[in-house]
Amino acid sequence: MSSDANKPRSDINALILDYLTMEGYPNAAANFSKEANLQPHQDGPSIIARQEIQNCIHGGNIQTAIETLNDFDPEILDEDKALHFALLRLQLVELIRTCNASGGDIQPALKFATEQLGPRAPTNPKFLEDLERTMALLLFPSESLEPQLADLLKPGLRREVADNVNRAILERQSQRREAAIRQLVRMRVWAENTARDKRKNLPDRLDIGLNGEEPDSPSRQILQSENDHEPMITT
Repeated sequence: MSSDANKPRSDINALILDYLTMEGYPNAAANFSKEANLQPHQDGPSIIARQEIQNCIHGGNIQTAIETLNDFDPEILDEDKALHFALLRLQLVELIRTCNASGGDIQPALKFATEQLGPRAPTNPKFLEDLERTMALLLFPSESLEPQLADLLKPGLRREVADNVNRAILERQSQRREAAIRQLVRMRVWAENTARDKRKNLPDRLDIGLNGEEPDSPSRQILQSENDHEPMITT
């Protein structure tokens, strides 16, 4: 087979490796780079640290995530006040989740909010709004929460904070903030929507464009994660 025929597959493999590296899957990235005969995109310690931090956040161990992030680069949270507040707020959510689930003492949550979030909240209107909304979780049973409050207890908040931390680390290292495949998917969606708005003759359903890929192939699974980002796991 000619080198030109192999090029699309090589390009797809490079995108997959980029995704695994940027999203923090060190073992999967290492294995895939060997199988695809590609050079690793990033040093091991950096990607391993990002994975550890991500796993802590997805598991609700926010204090450990903060400590690990500070060990990796203490200046990130010092300089990014919004990210630091988001992590502390998520830690408060986890404390409230614990006391609500066990019917236990709410004093640890109140103490944490007073000592860690209270002094920071007045510095930014959004901080104050987020703190007030989070404290409302203590006032109502979890089954009676309004959708806006119930969302704080869903995995989506952990994913949002974890993604923001991952981007902050990458930006600190003067790298892109996200995997290239995410940018390509957004560009592809934009192009399709633009064409449909101009009433171009398009099929009702367009394939993503990875010709020759099977439905369960790695590239398909990665693209699916653009719409449903699962928590990171240790591979």
